Amino acid sequence: MLYSEKVMDHFANPRNVGELPDANGIGEVGNAKCGDIMRIYLKIEDNVIQDVTFKTFGCGAAIATSSMATELVKGKTIEEALQLTNKAVAEALDGLPPVKMHCSMLAEEAVHAAIADYYERQGLPVPFDTSKGKCSNCCENCDVSN
Repeated sequence: MLYSEKVMDHFANPRNVGELPDANGIGEVGNAKCGDIMRIYLKIEDNVIQDVTFKTFGCGAAIATSSMATELVKGKTIEEALQLTNKAVAEALDGLPPVKMHCSMLAEEAVHAAIADYYERQGLPVPFDTSKGKCSNCCENCDVSN
């Protein structure tokens, strides 16, 4: 399985790793079959993601996609962060092997779950469908299902 230089860099030197003590949005997602678990921590102020970190238990692709997802949403508005897609994460990493595309799906889901948690903590209705996009053979070549 070949990984791009960017995937290898984000795996070997992940950005924004760790817990965020003052996070006001935390999202955790996982895939029972492959064992990957991602937790994204957001610090949102005035509708902008001021800080974001992650903790991921999983393969190199899971760590790389988590790292890249944090880079892609940091400094963005909530609305901009909600536009994050698994394809955008994979493209930012110069691609992923087909059997690892589920990792980028989990990264997307973790960001969305953290934003949903933020809304719930604020006592606001979550303005998007939290059930769509669940990783379940999300790509035609993916060998992982829930």
